[in-house]
Amino acid sequence: MDDDTHDRDDRAVTARFEEERQRLRAVAYRLLGTFDEADDAVREAVLRAAREAVRASVRRGDPPTEVVARVCLERLRARETHRGKPWDPWDPWAVGAPNRPHRPEQVSDPGRRALLAADSDSTAPDLPQVLDGLTPSERLAYVLHDLFAEPYEEIAGILDRSPSAARQLAGRARHRVGGAEEMPHPDPDRGREIVAALLTAARNGDLDGLLVLLDPDVVLRADAAAVRAGTAAAHGAPAVARPVARHARAARPALVDGMAGLVEGDPAGTGDATVLGFTVLHDLITSVDLLADEDHVSRLDLQLLDGTRLPPAA
Repeated sequence: MDDDTHDRDDRAVTARFEEERQRLRAVAYRLLGTFDEADDAVREAVLRAAREAVRASVRRGDPPTEVVARVCLERLRARETHRGKPWDPWDPWAVGAPNRPHRPEQVSDPGRRALLAADSDSTAPDLPQVLDGLTPSERLAYVLHDLFAEPYEEIAGILDRSPSAARQLAGRARHRVGGAEEMPHPDPDRGREIVAALLTAARNGDLDGLLVLLDPDVVLRADAAAVRAGTAAAHGAPAVARPVARHARAARPALVDGMAGLVEGDPAGTGDATVLGFTVLHDLITSVDLLADEDHVSRLDLQLLDGTRLPPAA
């Protein structure tokens, strides 16, 4: 392919993105939460689409919204595993929300001002902050479907999931944003079965058996004490499986605030303990909370499944 053909392909791609620039900036802003990151993501998407057009010798590739969404999803997943501040389950600001302008009058760009005004008019008490608390896949499914009317079939392709799974992700996000009837209620009995299966797989060194119990988009959150002890936050089944297996091998099944969990160590004795709490939906573990800070552990209602209720840590 000669240079003239390359230039024509680049111009064709740029023109496609330019036609939708305002919408693409809005999509990227909702997904990433800051205007600067949104503009960077759109620029990266244009370059990526141009390279793909040259490589495939075609002038039309994936829809611009899909390309931008993929770039944003990569950035969200990277952000999830590289938080600048350790997670604190009782700190509502610990989700890592980046700094952003707060009021429409603080910005001069009309497009940015309109997005901030929409935030102010939202039914959610603080839509940007709430979105920052979602998993990357939940955020993408909710933003694309509920805010930009993208069909679940298109979202499923971006996430490499089924349309049904994309619908479930959006439903979970919708519940956390403002409440929704379709949010599934965790089944405590089934949760205990899933955690028991995880415990068996961990003790047997069966990593594959553990992986099938984890949602592909599972998130591991670790408090500051757990991070100091060597367990960092992680995202995705392969990254989450190994640290969870390491802690689970020596742990005992327990109820953590009434839900299935594991306790490693002896909070009733030395106070040196690590607690693993699990969220189980649709027979898969969607999040793991790893608490090792003594103050955090002391706030939990812990009951071993042999009936022993553990007193708060000393």
